[in-house]
Amino acid sequence: MTGYIIRRIVSLIPTILGVTIVIFMLVRLIPGDPAVAMLGEHAAQDNVERIREQLGLNRPVFLDREALGRGDVGSFFDSQYARYLTRLFQGDMGNSIHRRIPIADELKRRFPATIELAFLSMLFAIVVGLPVGILSAARHNSPLDNISMILSLVGVSMPIFWLGLMEIMLFAVFLKWLPVGGRLDHAIQVETITNLIVLDSLLTGNWTAMWDALKHLAMPALALGTIPTAIIARMTRASMLDVLQSDYIRTAHAKGLREIVVLYRHALKNAFLPIITTIGIQMGHLLAGAVLTETIFAWPGIGKWGLYDAIVGRDYPIVQGATLLIALVIVFINLLVDLSYAFLDPRIHYE
Repeated sequence: MTGYIIRRIVSLIPTILGVTIVIFMLVRLIPGDPAVAMLGEHAAQDNVERIREQLGLNRPVFLDREALGRGDVGSFFDSQYARYLTRLFQGDMGNSIHRRIPIADELKRRFPATIELAFLSMLFAIVVGLPVGILSAARHNSPLDNISMILSLVGVSMPIFWLGLMEIMLFAVFLKWLPVGGRLDHAIQVETITNLIVLDSLLTGNWTAMWDALKHLAMPALALGTIPTAIIARMTRASMLDVLQSDYIRTAHAKGLREIVVLYRHALKNAFLPIITTIGIQMGHLLAGAVLTETIFAWPGIGKWGLYDAIVGRDYPIVQGATLLIALVIVFINLLVDLSYAFLDPRIHYE
């Protein structure tokens, strides 16, 4: 097992390197010029060229064609990608083109907000989706099964932006139970430890801040967690149905074991591999797909800042930094899912 873990971690190196190449290439396929975006469309060409030189945009992206024709592969080390990779290994993600602020510092401030939102959304999806899927499988073709599958289909099909707006209208405008947006009331202060407000307020015993943070999290977490809830419920139902038809389940029933023992101790344990895979995939989707949710609820995460706003403004370093961070988290989640297989199913042995 230890050897497998080491091999999986080592195999992440080419994966991460490939991710940096893909991100670097795709960002530069975005139409427009960052220098023109900074100075305006009517800026003088001399000023545009000067900005391009300052930002290093006048260098070849990977290899200069003329140098490559001469066989000068060493020109690669003067390319935009080589310089970007060198700074990245040194922990420097660069500065924002427009605001001139270090991207790493901004990510440290904003990414915990996205993590907090994604974690609570996934917690909601697991707490609701898992029991619904189990009950649907246990009551196969019953009214409960049919209703839950119809609701899960609605949950998968429901647009996040529409659901978010409906939540604001109901809970914030009409009922006035929850705040419209933001992460915390401006009048409440929290001692910063991890930048996770719920965790920081728990560690410092600031229950007022914790309650206010949970109220701000409720609507965006519900909107973002709707689709994963439906997917987890359907996957749990399908996986449980396969297991419930097994001979050892019929044997467990014949022994007189209680239904809840058969479902949770025998069936769920053996049906959990595809479920844990689905949870891992959906967690990655939550981190990468929170742009709409963060925009609607004015959530200060990296979704809107690092993806939408930066793409519109042609701010390459921000797009690269935010996308790379999300990709690394997804790779790490996939690694944890792979490693969990050996613990969840003893029949699996890695050579």
